[in-house]
Order: sequence, then C-alpha cells, then structure tokens
Amino acid sequence: MGNRATLYRFRIELSDVDRGVYQPIDFRAALHPSETPRYLLTRAIAYALNFQEGIEFAPGGISDTEEPALRVKTMDGRTLEWIEIGNPSTKKLHKASKSGAVVKVYAHKDPGQLVKELSDGDVHRKDEIEIYSLKASKESGEDFFERLEKMVERDNKWNLIFNEGSISITSQSASGEKSASAELRRHKLGD
Repeated sequence: MGNRATLYRFRIELSDVDRGVYQPIDFRAALHPSETPRYLLTRAIAYALNFQEGIEFAPGGISDTEEPALRVKTMDGRTLEWIEIGNPSTKKLHKASKSGAVVKVYAHKDPGQLVKELSDGDVHRKDEIEIYSLKASKESGEDFFERLEKMVERDNKWNLIFNEGSISITSQSASGEKSASAELRRHKLGD
C-alpha cells in the first residue's frame, strides 16, 4: 500500500485590500506524497488570493493532468479562471487559454524557465497568461517558503493581508505567533 495524502486545514482571516475582499475562509487541502510542502503552501495562498464564489480545487486532485490545480466556475459550469501551480506544460497552458478563461500560474520556484518556455512556445493568448511568484520581503532576508514551512501545522489559523503586491501571513498557534511576508511579483513574457 502506497503513502497516503496528509490533510491540512486552513482557517484564514483574509484581508485582500487590493480587491476589497475581507472575510474568513476555511478549506482543507491534501498534501499528496508526490507533492512538496512548498507546492501545497502555494496552492493555499493562490486559493486565498483568488477567493471568490465558485473557486474550487481540481476534483481529481493534483494527479489530474487535464484539469487546473484551482478553478473558478460559474453556476452553469463554465470556467472563468484557470489557476495552475508550479511549472505547467505549455500544452496545458495552450488548452487553458483556449478555454476562454483567465489563466494564472503561481510559481513555487523560480518562474524563469516557464517564462522562457512560454515565450518560445506556440501557446494561444500567451501574452495574457498571468505568471506570479512570491519572494521574501527585503527586510526578512529568509526565504519566504522556508519560513512558512516552519509555521505550517495540520490545523492552520492565519491572518493573510494582501496590499499593493505585498502579502503578510501571521500564524496563530499554541506555540505563539509567527509571521512571514513576501512580494507577489507578476512576470511578463520576455522578462
């Protein structure tokens, strides 16, 4: 019998100043055996930063290569936003762009390779694909994800503030309060 996924709960007090979204959100996400904690945390952050009615994780989980990691669907089943994590293939992004949805990618590593592949590839509406990465704020010095990984627990209570491209996460647990901050950077083709 193979390794099983580990379920994490995220209870987030979301203050997305840029979009004017202020509300508590509560969701569970599974860390699959083939997935890194950094990938899971990027999925959780992308979920919060795109939170709106109709947002959902892919029904088949991260092993479903045909569906996005996250998507925002309408009541009639149309996909409004196709959200990927990591470094998806140009073939998958081509399919996503043809769906008519807004396509976003949240990189959990350096997005340079993805930007190059997209620039060189034949991808529908490639200039409209939004590519984001998180980089530690200058004052912290420590890698954002390394700091966040030290904070993550099976049951997470976070305050997440997003304002003018800066994200701040404060974790509240029995061991005290910890925080991590980063800049959300948007990458354009040709960067």
